[in-house]
This record gives sequence, C-alpha cells and structure tokens, in this order.
Amino acid sequence: MRVALTGGIASGKSTVSAILRELGAVVIDSDVLAREVVEPGTPGLAAVVAEFGDGVLAADGSLDRPALGAIVFGDDERRRTLEGILHPLIRARAREIEQAAGPDALVVHDIPLLVETGQADRFEAVLVVDVPVATQVDRMVRDRGWSREDAESRVRAQAPREARRAVATYLVENTGTREDLRDRVTEVFDALVSTGSTAS
Repeated sequence: MRVALTGGIASGKSTVSAILRELGAVVIDSDVLAREVVEPGTPGLAAVVAEFGDGVLAADGSLDRPALGAIVFGDDERRRTLEGILHPLIRARAREIEQAAGPDALVVHDIPLLVETGQADRFEAVLVVDVPVATQVDRMVRDRGWSREDAESRVRAQAPREARRAVATYLVENTGTREDLRDRVTEVFDALVSTGSTAS
C-alpha cells in the first residue's frame, strides 16, 4: 500500500515518520532523497550548478545549501526551476526503493511539499500532521533559533494549513504529548495495515 505523509514545517512530521518506521513501515523520505540526488558527482548536482552557477558549490565540491537557499527562497520562479530539476530525480529514486520493498509492504512516502507539488492523488491514503500556525512559528523560534519573521516567511512559502487538511485521509493532530502522538500514529498505522490487507 502506498501512503503519503506530509505536514507543514515544524509540525512534527519527522517524529511521525520515525514512529511509522519503528512500527514496520518502509519510509521513503524525500528530504533524504533530495540530498542523495545532488551528492558530488551526480547528474542532479551538475544540473543545479548549470542552472544556478558555481556559487552554489562549497569548497569541497558539495552543494552549498545555504547559498542555494538564499537564491530560491522568496523567489517563486527560481524555486520552481529548482523543483523542476530535483523532483523528477527524487521520484525516480523513490520508485526504486518502493519496488525493492515488495508488494505487501506498507510504503510511506514522506513528502513535505505534497500539496504544493500536486501529488496527493498519487497515493492510496494521505496522512497529514497538523498543528496551528502559531505553534509552528513558536517551535521554529524556540527549537531552531530562528527569528519570528524568518519562521513566518517559511510558513508562508508552504501551502496553507487548510489545503493540507483538505487532502487528508488521516489527520494526525500534534498538539499534545509525545505519547498522545504515538498513540494516534499507531492507530493510523493499524488502520492502514488493515485496509491494505483487505485490499489485497
């Protein structure tokens, strides 16, 4: 069964992803794949450098993420250009992992920009980790040391909370304790496994 996991920045999606992995899901993390496809020597890195220039390379030849981020954040056109390079590479790598997982596996694709990239309908179910925007901002300020202005601009760069909630098959509210979150994720995992075995 193919499932998508998404959530806004600082929603706790990574924690949910880790819990699903512990429960036995095969988790395909698009952030990890996004780093893989631009490692030194990859066609992905070559394409990014061809588009954005040598200024996005660190001294060791790896991608200088802050330098690239400075170019694309706040510039929708440049960000879309970058996504046009990376997303096909990430999807191809995800397909490889999925095929290796086997037909009976619960495969969870961890995709932060699921709504923004219009992929929700590619999955049999969508899990959305949700918190109020004020909670997202507070967590980024507290946990990441960002300014409130930077935190708010990151939230604005993503799809609105309502748009994510609208595609949810399962909504995972993450405003309680870690135990509350684990209980809800376990409940969703059990429902997905049950649905998957019924479908097969």
